[in-house]
Amino acid sequence: MIRDDRQHVSTPAATVALGDRRVRRIGLGAMHLSGDTPWEAPPDRAKAIALLRRAVAAGVELIDTADSYGLGHNEELIAEALHPYPRELLVATKAGQSRPGGAWVPLGRPEYLKQQVELSLRRLRVDRLDLFQLHRIDPKVPFEDQIGALNELAEQGKVAMVGLSQVTVEQLAAARELVDVVSVQNKYSISDRRDDAVVAACEAASIAFLPWRPLAIAPGDAPRLDAVAADLGATRHEVALAWLLHRSPAVLPIPGTVDPGHLLANVRSAAITLTADHLRSLA
Repeated sequence: MIRDDRQHVSTPAATVALGDRRVRRIGLGAMHLSGDTPWEAPPDRAKAIALLRRAVAAGVELIDTADSYGLGHNEELIAEALHPYPRELLVATKAGQSRPGGAWVPLGRPEYLKQQVELSLRRLRVDRLDLFQLHRIDPKVPFEDQIGALNELAEQGKVAMVGLSQVTVEQLAAARELVDVVSVQNKYSISDRRDDAVVAACEAASIAFLPWRPLAIAPGDAPRLDAVAADLGATRHEVALAWLLHRSPAVLPIPGTVDPGHLLANVRSAAITLTADHLRSLA
């Protein structure tokens, strides 16, 4: 019998480890719900709360937010919608960027990070943050001081797990000398693979890699995504997320949306199995 190579691709694992926890591999980036993106108007509060609840009902087990999304509004919204949180839900937040005049500016002074953790604890209505991520490394503050603050917060029990955002392989390695890192959140998608080496480093170290802007698709990539989507009866965006799940078992995309239909489509992408031919066409 001739082997049909199209069928011999392993289905991606359904979950990924974050420290001693495991969560399903399609999360939700909540930034859109506070109107912090120029391409989507924020929903009203009732619709945002409904979408968060719909996400949990659909099986989302990680929601990503930050102190700077809506200047704290985003964290308050999540608490209003979901507190007390389901046991399986992990809420990840971040600090380390400020928004003077709307611009993103790294701010990693240890006293600031500690202050923001206290505010996040209050807004999220918890005694300990599930996952606290350094939003950006501040070039004006000694690296060791920023990472040391994360370690101190973990030792104090205010933070259960520590993550980093937009780091290089070298920065990740240096941070791991000072604190246990369970996640990295970098910009990454089928059209933006500049951090392939970071993905590989995370996989080797059993660190979860959370791509932000996972659905950023360059015009040149759209036709081949559409071809695979047509073969599978899926959408271009579903295939783009499925590709990320096949890319590495460490990957946990966090697409954001304000649309319930898009939310459910994103969740469905976890059930898509790409064949070897599909993956070759998307390479």
